[in-house]
Amino acid sequence: MKILFDENMPYAKEFFSGLVGRDTELISFAGRDLSPEQALDADVLLVRSITQVDETLLSQNQKLSFVGTATIGTDHIDQEYLAKRDITFHSAPGCNAVSVAEYVLSALVILAERYLFDLTKLSVGIVGGGNTGTRLSEKLSALGIQYKICDPLLADDTSDNREFFSLEEVLQCDVISLHVPKIIDGEYPTYHLLDKARLNNLKESQILISACRGEVIDNQALLELKKSGHGLKLVLDVWEGEPEVLTSLINYTEIATAHIAGYSLEGKARGTEMLYQALCQHINIEPTCQLKTLLPAASISSVELNQEFNEIVLNQLVKMVYDVRRDDAIFRQQLSSQGFDALRKSYPIRREFSAVQVTLSFNACSDVPHRLGFSKA
Repeated sequence: MKILFDENMPYAKEFFSGLVGRDTELISFAGRDLSPEQALDADVLLVRSITQVDETLLSQNQKLSFVGTATIGTDHIDQEYLAKRDITFHSAPGCNAVSVAEYVLSALVILAERYLFDLTKLSVGIVGGGNTGTRLSEKLSALGIQYKICDPLLADDTSDNREFFSLEEVLQCDVISLHVPKIIDGEYPTYHLLDKARLNNLKESQILISACRGEVIDNQALLELKKSGHGLKLVLDVWEGEPEVLTSLINYTEIATAHIAGYSLEGKARGTEMLYQALCQHINIEPTCQLKTLLPAASISSVELNQEFNEIVLNQLVKMVYDVRRDDAIFRQQLSSQGFDALRKSYPIRREFSAVQVTLSFNACSDVPHRLGFSKA
């Protein structure tokens, strides 16, 4: 069995070389450079979001039986074509949802410190109530931060009992955080969801966070808004036209990064594990490898909290695990020399809150750290 996998899929060799009873050949590839010739005789193709999987790539391959993307988004996959070819397809929904939620929380902690505002007094509008939006809402709830979710697709689902709000209501919140896929047409398109008209209606005091797909915001309209002197604070992890970036927009951001919000070690590796489990099911074997046996200990693996939890403690805990300013600095300094994809490829190991055990030694201390995702001792 020949398995092609994206070189940025952590632990791919550990997972897929151990397929019981299968003689496997593992070959890695650079995600944006995969050619039809390389994919010619693959039995299994495992990609990330920068690889377009369609008829152009696969028309010469007559062996392929399984395609997987180790990502939440699937807009780079021609699922209709795969179905026509009877090729099994799996994605990794929710694999990096925690990572993205922790990126957003790190950004909010940094901005609260920078502008001296109380996080708990903010209202947060979450656009997209799927895996990522849900994980973010759970962390906001742990901190007592009020939020509203807009997701018309889920609002139509009678089995989802959450309260949903209109986009117009959500766009009135102090913070707007975008967590939707790129959908160009259909009943609920998200392409340029924040167009010139909606951007111009935002208030000077608001914070806009985009960590989903770059095309959800009209980047040129956003640049024009900021050039006009509008005070909207921007946290941008995704960019229209990636890997090309509207570089003049970077100067108007509070935090700018290279589409790495979901790039925690756990987030990326969880995607690999989910595809491993799906492939095992596809070829009818029992999975024997588990992610928890592969993850290394964090550099700081335990903390004892001996004081009442407050915003200062939150600031310290979050930045100890992930300080988004590091990624912002690297992006600003190295984008022109390395390029967008190179920054993602060379991204350093970053852990999630769960990699750190927090012991609560102070009797009156709340369990907020554990509700945020830090592990219990």
